[in-house]
Parts: sequence; structure tokens; C-alpha cells
Amino acid sequence: MALQLRPNCEYCDRDLPPDATDARICSYECTFCADCVETKLSNVCPNCGGGFAPRPIRPTQEWRPGVCTTRQAPSDKRVHLKYSVEDVAAHCARIRDVPPERR
Repeated sequence: MALQLRPNCEYCDRDLPPDATDARICSYECTFCADCVETKLSNVCPNCGGGFAPRPIRPTQEWRPGVCTTRQAPSDKRVHLKYSVEDVAAHCARIRDVPPERR
């Protein structure tokens, strides 16, 4: 099963195409841009509390049969936070000093 590759930052709604080098994901595939992860979220996923890693880039060329963006298309469903900006800020402030591997 391939990553969902969501098309936008859930915080600021910035476009994050499949080849975006500034896309970040948590272990649940929540997707944010690097700027929001660093400046607004303090590396805390506002949905699950986990940390972030760079989202891998799915190859556009089919190097192996069936494995590329045309065979496993990225999602076109935009996802948005279900929490208020104030709630997100409080949540992130509460656990940002706990290293991601200990959350």
C-alpha cells in the first residue's frame, strides 16, 4: 500500500504536489509544509502529537512495473485541520519539549 500523498498543507492549505521537497508527514500521513511544521507546530502533529519526517517523493517514471505516480496516483482530496488555531497552538506548546520518540 502506497502513501496517500495528500495535496496540501493541513494548516495553511499550501499546495504540496507529489514532488514537493518541503512536504512533511507524521506516522499517520498527516501532511504539512515545512514552514508550518517549524514555525507554527514546533514539530508536533496537531492531530496525533507525533513528530514529522520529510515526505518521500514518489517516482514519476515507472522504474519497476506498476510503481510510479501514474500507476499509484496521489490523492486529490484536500485535508484541513479539525481544530482551531488556538487549540493547535496550545496542544503544540504543551508537548513540544518532549522529543518525538518519547511522545
